[in-house]
Amino acid sequence: MALAYARRESLPLAVRGGGHNVSGSALCEGGVVIDFSVLRGVQVDPGARVARVQPGALWGDVDAGTQAHGLVTPGGIVTHTGVAGLTVGGGFGWLSRRWGLTSDNLLSARMLLADGDRVRAAADENADLFWAVRGGGGNFGIVTEFEFGLHKLGPTVLAGPILFRPNRREVLSFYREFIAGAPDELAVYLNLRTAPALEWVPEDLRGTDVLLVIPCYSGDLDDGEALLRPLREFGPPAADLVRRKPYVEHQSMFDASVPHHWGYYWKSHYLPPLTEDAIDVLVERSWAKNSPASYTLLFHMGGAMIDGPVGGSAASGRDAAHAMNINAAWPAGGQDHVDIGWCREYFAAMEPHATGGEYVNFLHNDEGEARIRASYGNGYQRLAQIKAIYDPENIFSSNQNIKPSAGQPAPS
Repeated sequence: MALAYARRESLPLAVRGGGHNVSGSALCEGGVVIDFSVLRGVQVDPGARVARVQPGALWGDVDAGTQAHGLVTPGGIVTHTGVAGLTVGGGFGWLSRRWGLTSDNLLSARMLLADGDRVRAAADENADLFWAVRGGGGNFGIVTEFEFGLHKLGPTVLAGPILFRPNRREVLSFYREFIAGAPDELAVYLNLRTAPALEWVPEDLRGTDVLLVIPCYSGDLDDGEALLRPLREFGPPAADLVRRKPYVEHQSMFDASVPHHWGYYWKSHYLPPLTEDAIDVLVERSWAKNSPASYTLLFHMGGAMIDGPVGGSAASGRDAAHAMNINAAWPAGGQDHVDIGWCREYFAAMEPHATGGEYVNFLHNDEGEARIRASYGNGYQRLAQIKAIYDPENIFSSNQNIKPSAGQPAPS
C-alpha cells in the first residue's frame, strides 16, 4: 500500500482527489502521491436521499447522479471542482445559503488513518474526527468515501450573470443593500473581470472590463422573478442573461473561464458587509491588472451557513458576509506573472476592510503559519489536539498544515 510504503521509506506524502486547488498541495517533490482521480463513482439512493461518492469525483459527477432523481447537495461553482478537497475544507457554492456548507451535508466519511487503520467518522462514531474533517482539510487522514445528505431540487433555477460596465460603484452600493434582506434561496455572487470570449458573452462586451452580478435563485421561480426584478433593472445593465435554466447548466456555465493548465495565484479574505471604503478598493483595484484572465470574486455567504450542523464542525467563516478571492490567472502557465504582484497588493489594500480570517481552500502555499491559524479560526487548538491523536507524526502535512499538539481534544 502506498501509505505504508511512504511511511516505511520516510518519504513525503501527498493525496490527490480532483486536483482542482491551485496551491499545489496535491503533489510533492521526491515523494509519494496517492492519486484518486480515476475513482469517480457516485451511488445515489433516492429513497434515503443519500449519495455515496468516491474521492476522485468532481462536482459534475455528483450533480449528474443526483439531479437525475431531482436531488442535490451544495457543491462548488464549476463542475470540475473536486469533491474531496472542497468538502474537507468546508466548501460552499450556489446552494449553500439554502442548505449550508458542503461539509455541513456530509453524513459520514470512510477514512484511512496514518497508522493504516480504516475507520468511519460520523456524528455517532469517531465524533471528534468527524468534527475535524469537516473544515480542517486533509490533516487527519485520507477520505476514501463520502456520504452526503441530499435535498429536493427540481431541474430549474433562475440564474445567470447581469453584466455592467466597470467602475460603476453605485452598482456595488446597490448590491450591498439588495442582498441585505435576501432569502436563503438566493445567492448573488460578484465577478470583476475582463469579459472572456465565450459563447454566452455578448460580442460587443468580449474583451472589455465588466462587473458581473450573478444571482442564483433556487426557490419558487415566480417568486424569484419578482425578487430579482430590481436587481435586473438597476443601472440599467449592459446585458441581462438571467433566465430559467437547469441547475446543472448554471453549474457548468463558468467552467471554460477557469481551465486547467493555466497559471494561477490566489489571495483571499473573509469580509463583513461591504463598507463604502471597501467598495472604493474594489473599484480602484479590480481592473488594475495586466492579464485579461485575472479576476476578483465575491461570494455571498450567510443564510444556512451561519448556524452550521448540530454538534458543529471545524469549518470557519460562518460569520462572514463574503468570501473574497483575488485570482491572478494567465493562459501561458508557468510560475511567474506580473499579476502576482497585483494580487498581493490588492490583498493588502483590502486587509483593513476584512475580518482577519480566510477560507482554507483559498490559501496559497506561501501564506505562512499565522495565516493558516487565522483561517482555521477559534477551532485551531482543538484541531491541533485532534491531529495529535490521529496523526501524531504529521504524516499528512502536504496541506494547510495543522501541527499536532499534546493533550486531548477540548470538549465539544
